[in-house]
Amino acid sequence: MATRNNSLTLRIALSLGVFLTLAGSMNRGLAAQAPAPAAAAAAVSQRGTVKAVSGNTITMVADAGQTVTVNVATGAKVMKLPVGSTDLKTATAGEMADVAVGDRILVTGKVGDTPETFGAVRVILMKSSDIASMQAAQQADWKARGLGGMVSSVDPATGSITITSGAKKMVVNTSSKTDFKRFAAGSEKYQDAKPGTLAQIQPKDQLQARGTKSEDGTSLQAEEVISGSFENLSGQIASADPATGKITLKDLATKKMITVDVTPNSDLRNMPAQVAARFATNGGAAAGGGRRGGGGAAAAGATADAAGARRSAGADLSQMITRFPTITLADLHKGDAVMIVASEPTPGASTVTAVTVLTGVDPILTANPNGGMDLSMSVGGGGGGGAE
Repeated sequence: MATRNNSLTLRIALSLGVFLTLAGSMNRGLAAQAPAPAAAAAAVSQRGTVKAVSGNTITMVADAGQTVTVNVATGAKVMKLPVGSTDLKTATAGEMADVAVGDRILVTGKVGDTPETFGAVRVILMKSSDIASMQAAQQADWKARGLGGMVSSVDPATGSITITSGAKKMVVNTSSKTDFKRFAAGSEKYQDAKPGTLAQIQPKDQLQARGTKSEDGTSLQAEEVISGSFENLSGQIASADPATGKITLKDLATKKMITVDVTPNSDLRNMPAQVAARFATNGGAAAGGGRRGGGGAAAAGATADAAGARRSAGADLSQMITRFPTITLADLHKGDAVMIVASEPTPGASTVTAVTVLTGVDPILTANPNGGMDLSMSVGGGGGGGAE
C-alpha cells in the first residue's frame, strides 16, 4: 500500500481479549507480595493457561510457550482471584476441583528435576468464564468510547494528538492520568504491548484511544492510548516457501522486492470473490482514478478525496477480515495477489514479519495499481472511525 505504518491491527482484541492477561495483572501486582510460607526461601513463579487437569497434576501452557507439568503439593493453597485484581486480599479460597481447562493460573513453588516440571505450593486462579465476561465488557467499552486512526501530528506541550480516519480528523487529548501503551516489536497483540509514553508517538503511527468523546465525536479525553507502527504491502507473490515460512513479493507502492516472514502468530485469510469485487468497485475505483488524475488544484483535490474514500473502504474491510476463511502458507502460490499488514522493520532489517496476509484481493489491486486499501482495525471491532 502507498501509505506506510497505517494499520493498527487489533483483531486480536476480538479473539484474545483486551486487558485480561495474567502476565500483566497478576505477575506485576503479586510479585511484591510474600510468597507462600512453605516456599519462602526459594520460591519462584510461573504463569500460563491450563491445558489439562488430573487429580493434583495440572498441565499448563506457560506464557513463554512451553508445556509444564505442575504437581500441586498436598495441602497447597488454591486461591481464586477476581479478573483484573492484583491484590490477594480480594481472593477467595478454592480447591483443585475449581481448576479447569482454559483457566489462567499463577503457580508458586520450585522448578522440578527438569524445566518441564514444577512443584507448586500455591495456585492462584482466574476462571476462564470470568475472563470471557470481562473481555466482552471491555470490548463493548472500547467500541462505545473508543476511536482511532493514523497520527498526523503530536503536540507535546498540550498533550494533544491529531489523528485521521478516512475523511475524518479527530483530536485525542491526553493528561498525566492517561495510560500509554506501545506495541512490542514484531507484535500487534494487545497483551504483548509495553508501557509507553506520549514522546514515542510519531506521525504515521496508528493509534487507538478510549475515553470520553465530545458530543460531535471529533475529540476525546483519553483514559488509555495504544499506538504502534506497522507497514502495509501489496502485490503479487514472487515466491512462497512453507518450509522456511517466507514470502517474497514486489510491493506495488515502493516497487521494491520484500521478504516477509510468516510466523504461527500471523493471520492468513482469503477474501471471498464477491466481497473483493464490491470493495474494488466502491473504494478501489475512486482511489485508482484519483491517482491517475491530472495536475493542478483539481487533481490534488481529487487525489485527496480518493485517498479518503480508499481509507474509509479499508476501515470497513478491516472490520470484516476476522470473518473470512483462514488459510495456511501452503495455500499461497507464486502469482497470487496479496495485501499484507507487517510489523515495522527495524532499521537495516531485510525482512518484515506478517501480522495479516489477505489473499483473493486481485480486483482490489487491479483497481488500485499503486497499492491496496489502507486497513485500520480497532479494539472492539468498531473500525477506525469516530462518532457513530
